[in-house]
Amino acid sequence: MMKRIFWASVLLVMAAIIMPVLFMRENVSGEYLSDEPSPTPSELVSPSPTASYSAYEKVPDEEITFTVLDGEEVKEVTMASYLPYVLAAEVPATFSEEALKAQAVAARTYIVYCTEHTNPKHPQADMCTEAGCCMAYADETELRGNWGDSFDENFSAIREAVTETDGQVLTYSGEAILASFHSSSAGKTENGSELWGDVPYLVSVNSPETENDVPDYVTTVEVSKENFRETVLLLKTDAAFTEDPSAWVTETELDESGRVSTMTIGGAVLTGSELRKLFALRSTAFTLEYKDGAFLFTVTGYGHGLGMSQYGANVMARNGFDYREILAHYYPETEIC
Repeated sequence: MMKRIFWASVLLVMAAIIMPVLFMRENVSGEYLSDEPSPTPSELVSPSPTASYSAYEKVPDEEITFTVLDGEEVKEVTMASYLPYVLAAEVPATFSEEALKAQAVAARTYIVYCTEHTNPKHPQADMCTEAGCCMAYADETELRGNWGDSFDENFSAIREAVTETDGQVLTYSGEAILASFHSSSAGKTENGSELWGDVPYLVSVNSPETENDVPDYVTTVEVSKENFRETVLLLKTDAAFTEDPSAWVTETELDESGRVSTMTIGGAVLTGSELRKLFALRSTAFTLEYKDGAFLFTVTGYGHGLGMSQYGANVMARNGFDYREILAHYYPETEIC
């Protein structure tokens, strides 16, 4: 298929909604962690306003080929050879079998989407191995270093999840979706309308994970009043700060998922996403208080919150849901092709 160009404006996105096919996903920046690897959040890529109108047809993983930018080298790979190493980098191999299958389908779907849409960051290749751009990837050397004697057992579980979902892709109106996923949510996933307008398959749904299921589910970030003021001024030069820091934050608006939509600081309005980037927060599900001469962020979950929660999927799998039910829950109105 012809490559597509990424989203150029909000108007184009709205046009895509009317079409009515719309694709969206965060860059899956699955930073691989040693010992007990856990999924990590990703930064959002823009949805494409265009879509192919020929219905997606299932193709075995061995027959799906695409190009990958690895450092400065572009390689041609197959889905069968590449996807297991993505899956191993994205979620712990100790996840339940059905959660691993759900992640395999979501990751495969994203790769298929990327083969049909050009990424302006690397137009010479469909994918790259940079977690902050496309998806996490860990080669065998890295996996052996992290897993040690558990390599064979862990990789067997990963490969089984890939082979048992061979070729399966999530579709909406016959097209592969831009399958967003994230590490963990604070009770509910995010609604796509908070970012790009109504998307039938990307709506806020309940997510069952708690602090008992997720490492570092609740985290804190403490910032001195001086650093807080200077950091906000980096983005909002018109913000005005009085001598009383406890009066700097005047209003907070939450979206329907409970995440910070906007916060008024020094009279300037900042979005939750802007604050997340400014203060390196794990998600926009946070509270902020001034206490003992410093500002304290208390953050729940990890990631943008769109689409499937990886830890939520694992809790569902432990409770008896299979991967098809998990995917149907987090991506309503989609089908598995």
